[in-house]
Amino acid sequence: MEGLEAPRSEAPDFEVEGRAYYVLFLLVLVGACNFVDRQILTILLQPIKQELGASDTAMGFLTGFGFAAFFVVAGFPLARWADRGSRRSIIALCVGFWSLMTMASGFATSFLQLALARVGTAVGEAGSAPAIASLVADHFPRQGRGRAMAVVFIGPAIGVFLGLMLGGWINQAFGWRVAFVAVGAPGLLLALVMRFSIAEPVRGRDAPSAKVAPR
Repeated sequence: MEGLEAPRSEAPDFEVEGRAYYVLFLLVLVGACNFVDRQILTILLQPIKQELGASDTAMGFLTGFGFAAFFVVAGFPLARWADRGSRRSIIALCVGFWSLMTMASGFATSFLQLALARVGTAVGEAGSAPAIASLVADHFPRQGRGRAMAVVFIGPAIGVFLGLMLGGWINQAFGWRVAFVAVGAPGLLLALVMRFSIAEPVRGRDAPSAKVAPR
């Protein structure tokens, strides 16, 4: 109906290249990795609380407001960086950093050490979403971006499922420390793949004057 359709830009759409689907696949893995490392703590609360002597209030703060606060605060400067820097490098750096922090959680000997590791996880994860959205926009034209982002959002759903399932199974078989290390390690490999197997696309490809982002 007239009046309900969004106005169209005069800039023409571009054709989707084959490599765009490979990038999309990697971004799904990034989203899954993000939420595996984020959600695993929720299934490990009881054994961690018992071993480290943390209270319910402290653990609740760590999984809720504490994580969210640092995630939000770190998100603004990292999003600004994504507007100017190499997005594939930003995503790779963030994935590598939060994966290291997740693994570090498994070596914590006190609540303070665990809290610092989880803060690092929150900071790393805050930088991936803005760069992912920007990267999708330069690999898919306007008419396909909604579908592409829908595919990207499959990753977090997979991550929640795997985080809860793997966390419980690994904890039961090997303990909560091994669980953190086991789910964090694959992210280091994914960070390398993200950095070295894809190229930084032209920024704003469907804009009249597109510029290549710094590498």
